[in-house]
Amino acid sequence: MPVVDRSTGEVRKAQVFVAVLGASSYTFAEATWSQSLPDWIASHQRMFRFFGGVPELLVPDNLKAAVTKAERYSPTINETYAELACHYQTAVLLARPYKPKDKAKAETSVLLVERWILARLRHQTFFSLTELNAAIAALLPALNSARSRVELRAVKACSMLSTDRRCDRCQ
Repeated sequence: MPVVDRSTGEVRKAQVFVAVLGASSYTFAEATWSQSLPDWIASHQRMFRFFGGVPELLVPDNLKAAVTKAERYSPTINETYAELACHYQTAVLLARPYKPKDKAKAETSVLLVERWILARLRHQTFFSLTELNAAIAALLPALNSARSRVELRAVKACSMLSTDRRCDRCQ
């Protein structure tokens, strides 16, 4: 998404971070300036706040901020990312390179964010990342509630959206 600097007119392209809970498909999205480690870690912290908790398992893509060495059988997790996981008491399971089925929920959510949110915002001009994120945040409830009619009904009824686990009643 393009963001225009009001004083210089310079256009910068923002990256979109998308995360999804496995059991509920509850989705989080936000814009950042890059996929660098500081932006990656900060996006995770905001994601945990949005979800109201931390999932037991993180399955990231193989970008540099998450993976130091993306080998097929023994990839190396970035040390700072591993520390984040340790701090929040969660585990990291790296997706295999070129295996989109390892993170099918995330791939689907990226597509939905592109269609439900970014497509609606494409004709608007944003002058700051904060402004863009406010517009994304305003559209997230519509995306998540549209899904709830189909697949979140039981999860929403027992308010388990933030834990990424279905309760005994919902299974």
